[in-house]
Amino acid sequence: MSELLDPDAALMLRVKRGDRAAFAELVEKYQQPLFNFIFRTLRDETETEDVAQNVFLQVYKSRDRYERTAKFSTWLFTIARNLCLNEIRRRSRHPATSLEETHAEHEDQPRQQYEDKKIFLPTDQLLHAELADKIEEALGELPENQRTAILLCRQDELSYEQIAEIIGCTLSATKSLIHRGRETLKEKLKPYLRTGEWTEPD
Repeated sequence: MSELLDPDAALMLRVKRGDRAAFAELVEKYQQPLFNFIFRTLRDETETEDVAQNVFLQVYKSRDRYERTAKFSTWLFTIARNLCLNEIRRRSRHPATSLEETHAEHEDQPRQQYEDKKIFLPTDQLLHAELADKIEEALGELPENQRTAILLCRQDELSYEQIAEIIGCTLSATKSLIHRGRETLKEKLKPYLRTGEWTEPD
């Protein structure tokens, strides 16, 4: 793959040679799409920030071993997915860590407090925010492979071939995952869009 075809790989090769400005360029380009992907996977802002930082830390630590065998974005999102899966596994081992958990020194206060900004939104924005919540809820109920494939599909940088490589599936299986996931989302959102009520499917 030539540097012309993947300018990000060219930047990463400069990082490999010790160019910190090149690393800053990559962080600047990918921090928002990476944050969006991780947040929609974990749905927790603090964990998302930690994982995103860890992704870039791993990229920098691995600079000496970097080889241009795949597009940089494929490599980056593969690292992100693996760290998200690690975080999900950690949660399953420690389910007690939740919004209800309290500070040791302040037993009466929740560990994390979230401001409910929806109260101050105009009606149309409120409905839009509510629908966005339902989409996130429906996404969260999809199998991990389907959810990840759909979230990656929203990244303009990534082709179906890259998504297949990130999730470790064949191209046809990846397209099938995306199709099935989208159909499931449509079915889950239909009753809400029709009636304004979010009902569990039969």
